[in-house]
Amino acid sequence: MRACVVHKAGDLRVEEWDPGLPGPGQVVVAAALGGICGSDLHYYHRGSVGDFQVREPLVLGHEVVGRISALGPGVAGPAVGAPVAIHPATPCGACPECVRGERNVCGQARYLGSAARMPHVQGGFAQRLVVPADQVRALPPGLDLRRAVLAEPLAVALHAVRRAGEVAGRRVLVTGAGPIGSLVVAALRHAGAAEVIVSDLLDAPLAVARQVGATATVLADQPDSVAGQAWPDDFDVAVEASGSGAGLGTCLQRVRRGGTVVLLGLLPPGETGFMGNLVVTREITMRGAFRFDREFDDALSLLASGLDVGPVISHTFPLSRAVEAFDLAGDRTRASKVLLDLEAK
Repeated sequence: MRACVVHKAGDLRVEEWDPGLPGPGQVVVAAALGGICGSDLHYYHRGSVGDFQVREPLVLGHEVVGRISALGPGVAGPAVGAPVAIHPATPCGACPECVRGERNVCGQARYLGSAARMPHVQGGFAQRLVVPADQVRALPPGLDLRRAVLAEPLAVALHAVRRAGEVAGRRVLVTGAGPIGSLVVAALRHAGAAEVIVSDLLDAPLAVARQVGATATVLADQPDSVAGQAWPDDFDVAVEASGSGAGLGTCLQRVRRGGTVVLLGLLPPGETGFMGNLVVTREITMRGAFRFDREFDDALSLLASGLDVGPVISHTFPLSRAVEAFDLAGDRTRASKVLLDLEAK
């Protein structure tokens, strides 16, 4: 079987890969589609994500859908051939966070395509992969694989919106219109947000944000107006999805007194300065949002019900052209969510 493997910064290869045989409680998934995420791009370009360094060959990918290929001992289903999505996290289930129901921040969790541990947790950009059976989800009726591949990033967005608290009828700012930011827009509109204004440095991602529900957009380097009107200074909630200090600054400056800022985008490694006095004097609530847990199932249900997030997907490449796909995915002037077709010859 072939897989997309990173060896070090700038060294991405499509090569033979042996996924092994399923053990007790495991299944084999014949992967069909995988979405390239920002963390995959970091591993490719930098050889790391934050403090997690690639120290051995790592199969990338954690946004993966496919079909059950084989069942390990003791596994009753889903049946062979069933289309499934894969929840990429395996929390420990025993730590205080897991016991409290905060499994997404489990310190011992394993995550597909992650270099956080040694040996690394191999990811899903492979034609076959072996995973615990409780990580696979049979797709709801009517949900095809191409839409289902957005379940993982949509779950990230849903978790961020939940961290924001009540958003129905509220005015929300989203900084960053990449795939995650645009999915946050869709999640906010589904949750009843009255206005969702999105900022970004580029026109192309802002166009995607408008297609999935943004009520207005603004170029971040031209921040004095929104569609010709003055910026509102009373956002109830701001979601920082750009992963930049400038985006965080915009959120803190634009949210109302007593408002809430959700930090979703991962900031650069090390310390990032921010306007702490604004947090104090305006009593702004700041909340982090990391990955997701049961929102993955909610995402599948929303996609099955017809939530329109299709415009987030911009390109699809066969596995054999993975390097080309990664290079394009890093070009935000041309691409949004780029998929790998893991079945294509």
